[in-house]
Amino acid sequence: MAGFLKWIATLPSLVQIPFVIAAFIAVVALVIFFVEIAPRSGRVYTVIRLVVCVVAPVIIFFALGSVWWAAAVAAVLGGLFFILDYRSRQGAGYLFQLIGFLAPAVALLGIGLIYPTVSTFIAAFLNSRGNRFVGLENFVWIFTQQTGITTVLNTIVWVLVVPTVSTIFGLAYAVFIDKSRGEKIFKVLVFMPMAISFVGASIIWRFVYDANPPDQQQIGLLNQFVVLFGGQPVQWLQNSPWNTFFLIVVLIWVQTGFAMVVLSAAIKGVPAEQVEAAQLDGTNAWQRFTNVTVPGIRSSLIVVLTTISIASLKVFDIVRTMTAGANNTSVIANEMYTQWKGFEVGRSSAFAVVLFVLVLPIVIYNARQIKAQREIR
Repeated sequence: MAGFLKWIATLPSLVQIPFVIAAFIAVVALVIFFVEIAPRSGRVYTVIRLVVCVVAPVIIFFALGSVWWAAAVAAVLGGLFFILDYRSRQGAGYLFQLIGFLAPAVALLGIGLIYPTVSTFIAAFLNSRGNRFVGLENFVWIFTQQTGITTVLNTIVWVLVVPTVSTIFGLAYAVFIDKSRGEKIFKVLVFMPMAISFVGASIIWRFVYDANPPDQQQIGLLNQFVVLFGGQPVQWLQNSPWNTFFLIVVLIWVQTGFAMVVLSAAIKGVPAEQVEAAQLDGTNAWQRFTNVTVPGIRSSLIVVLTTISIASLKVFDIVRTMTAGANNTSVIANEMYTQWKGFEVGRSSAFAVVLFVLVLPIVIYNARQIKAQREIR
């Protein structure tokens, strides 16, 4: 494959186009063969599979110049097609469809998730160079050093505050603007921060928190108001522990729009008959909200809370852009990068394992809720 690509690169630009198109058509034809033609039963398709078992090894032999590779391909194709023909006699001829659809997902899952997870777990028990087993030494360092303890506590604060406040604000906003005259405009205004990247949002809020010396003009919005009312400029991002909460405000600002949109759609899905029946029973607005609306949007509330909780646990961009973890503002994701950048791969992997342990209960709870909903349906 590498030789083929290098050969195409030596051709003129206009000549490369038909070769690339031909290669794409060949790949598509191969996929169609395995998904659509290969599973079919009948003598004609058996002959087609037999031809493929001969042609494919020949192509491999001329492409790679290796008899062993050709023999291996022939053995694999022959075995798969034999199983296919055997199953087709029993009315089950969709083996290749199963392989064709699942293989890419399984391969990507293995390469992008399973392998990194296993290698990270192993590295968490090795030294910084990864050549010596140190047991729980990296984890002991995390929970005995002030830096590690502060990092874990900050992450817990993020995951407790951000989902709760974002969901409350989003739910309140969705309830108050539901069926109002300017509902669409109000939703757009709140949802707009979701269109901004975390880095962009961090830069915006860094200007908001900016502080210049008292004898200079303030460009930070907050300090502009402080000075306007006769106060002195405040270093918002340097005063611990309040600087962590000032960083948390950025994620709340971004995630409130997400919570509002999801919960607003869920509120519109609550049957109007239930609300009207509760109103006829003499309930007030708060009772209708707590006894009718909230139970009706419970599944959406769980989705919003779990989604924002996971986003809070793995927050990195905001902290890295605004403080880089200075002044006791670091979180686990940021400390992972800091340790890795300092060639402490073992400690970085240990932080990753701690983050995995913190995320796991949320994922398990969400999975159980989905399972319960399916059983109810």
